Formats: sequence, structure tokens, C-alpha cells
Amino acid sequence: MSVPMGLKIDWSTMPTYNTIMSVAAGAALIALVVLGKDLIRARTAGVAGSEPLQTDGWAVALGVLGLVLFPTGLHMTLTWPLAKGGFPFDNVIFGETSLGLSALLLGAAFYLWKRGTLVREAADPVAEAARVARPISWFVGGLGLSLFGIAAAGITYQLFAAPPQEPISGAFAQWPWLEATFMSLLFALVGLGAVLFPFAVRQLRAGYRHQGIVRWIGASWMIAGIVFLLFGAMNFFTHIGLIVNTM
Repeated sequence: MSVPMGLKIDWSTMPTYNTIMSVAAGAALIALVVLGKDLIRARTAGVAGSEPLQTDGWAVALGVLGLVLFPTGLHMTLTWPLAKGGFPFDNVIFGETSLGLSALLLGAAFYLWKRGTLVREAADPVAEAARVARPISWFVGGLGLSLFGIAAAGITYQLFAAPPQEPISGAFAQWPWLEATFMSLLFALVGLGAVLFPFAVRQLRAGYRHQGIVRWIGASWMIAGIVFLLFGAMNFFTHIGLIVNTM
């Protein structure tokens, strides 16, 4: 095996696990979009072909994803800097955002587990879910603004660029703006849905059925979720290769 020379990293002082975090975050975004579609479909309960809303499975799904992201995000947030001499901004970019997302997922999972019946039996499940989400919706919006800040920092300081020793991603190391722009736009896409969330909740809580904002949220989170999931899965190979090539 040919190992690129030059860059050497003491990985005992720079743990990295944003691989599983990326997969879990992507799956969480996809799950939230599909859950939203199930809630909208539940409005037509009783119509031929419609299925009743099943909240138990969603409680398990959101709980599992929250349990993956909470300890990893908490550790990255509180261990400062996690990457000694390497990439300390990862603490903010991946750690703090994952911690916030995990808390929201665990809260939603707990509610669906304990009070899922209220949503299932509500005359308008969407309005009921929006009523519950209203108090926390501005935190979601604040996280969206934070993601805009991360996107701006990524482009300004050309973050996220992989070193040439990393397989696949390292092939673009001579163009650091490329991966910086890609990842920054990805964070901004999630941020767009999060910033719109409080306004969507306000409309849905009032029984407003025009789904313009909801569609924007669903599209942004679904696209970003798929990309984060696939990118995280690919990084299981690329990060292993980077570790091998820089030990």
C-alpha cells in the first residue's frame, strides 16, 4: 500500500466521529420531513387509501437518532478544543449543532411516546403538533440563523477543505473553495428550513392549510438530509483512509 508522505497527525489527540453524526443528522432531517407528511396525511383519516398515524415508530426513530447525536454532540461541545492543534472549529460547527438537534429529537420522541394519542386522535393532527411545537419553534429558528453563520464562516475562511491525504475528497484539495462552498451551502439549506419553521408553525397552528412554507421546509430538509446521510456514509471510507495515511 502506498502511503502519501508529508502530513502526520497524532490521532490520539484528535478524535473524530462526525461520520456517524453526519449519517444520524441526515437521517433525522429525512425522518422529520416524512413525519410531517404523515401528519398531513392523517388529516384525511377515514378516506379510502389513507393510513392511521403511527406515533410509536416515530418515537423510537427520533429517540434513537437523538441518542446517537446527544453524547457525541455534548462531548464535542464541552471538550474544548476537541481537536488539539487540528480543527478546533469542528467543536462549534458539528458539536454544538448536533447537540441542539439531538435535544429537539429527544424532546419530540418523549412527547410522541407519552402523548402520541393526543396527536393521533386530534381533529387536526397537524394543528395539534404545531401547537406543541410552538414554544420551541423560535429555538429552531435561532439554530437556523446559527447555520447561516456557519455557512458564512465556511466560505469566508474556506473551511471544510480536505487534505490531499484523504481519499476522494482530497482530490479537490488544490481547490479549497470547492468543498468550502459545497458544505456551506449544505448548512445554509438546513438553516433555511429552520428559519422558516416558526412561521410555518404559526400558520399550521391556526389551521391554515396553504403549504407554501411547509413545502420549502420539506424540500430543503429532504435534500440536505439525503446529502448529509450519503456524505457521512462516504466519510467512513475517506476518514479511515485519512487516518491510515497520516498516522
